[in-house]
Amino acid sequence: MDTENKVAVVTGGVSGLGRATSNELLKRGMKVVILDLNAEQGQALIAELQSDNVCFIATDVTDEASVQNAFEKALEQFKRVDICINCAGIAPAKKVLNKENKAQALSAFSLAIQINLIGSFNVARVAAEKMALNAPDVNGERGVIINTASVAAYDGQMGQTAYAASKGGIVAMTLPMARDLASTGIRVNTIAPGIMGTPMLLAMPEKVQNTLVENIQFPKRMGFPNEFARLSLHIIENAYINAETIRLDGAIRMPAK
Repeated sequence: MDTENKVAVVTGGVSGLGRATSNELLKRGMKVVILDLNAEQGQALIAELQSDNVCFIATDVTDEASVQNAFEKALEQFKRVDICINCAGIAPAKKVLNKENKAQALSAFSLAIQINLIGSFNVARVAAEKMALNAPDVNGERGVIINTASVAAYDGQMGQTAYAASKGGIVAMTLPMARDLASTGIRVNTIAPGIMGTPMLLAMPEKVQNTLVENIQFPKRMGFPNEFARLSLHIIENAYINAETIRLDGAIRMPAK
């Protein structure tokens, strides 16, 4: 896809991978609609960026009306939607049984599924509806959807049952969603990051960070958020990448704990 004059919607766009991706797309001259639950942080980011090519809409990705409203506002602002990148998510850590052998609260499991998996589908389905309004380009393409999974989808660690299930669901829906939308000219891909240097991870004690990095093969460091952003950009521009889940992980294979 030619990125000139394109409009991208990025969820979870006020921090971490979402923010890095929003910045990269803006640098390439795209218009960016940032969706996030944190309205205060979102408005602060808009004030910092000082660009007419970006707007922020407070959005709950798990809520149908909230997502529909966000996309309607995006169309009002920029007239079209070409790209959707889902970065919103949570990473809970709870074992199935606690130290007293009491079962994990079902609500904790449900919350991860609701935000990470159902939230991603909720946004993607509405994005596809708006992309279908676009005239196809010379290659018949109308839009690109990129979802975010995790290496936990393949080797989830202890305490990651809910998180791994939610990310595994994103991997599993990539192919059927791409098949559903192929006739409309919309591609669907997924990125599965490993240990990325987001503010959440960098706030952890240095000992914890070093333990995480030990299992990365090469390069021996956390991934940079802008590496996620650049991979997203490559997926957008490379029309032959479709229905793929791409690991971005320095060849890490996560141990049990």
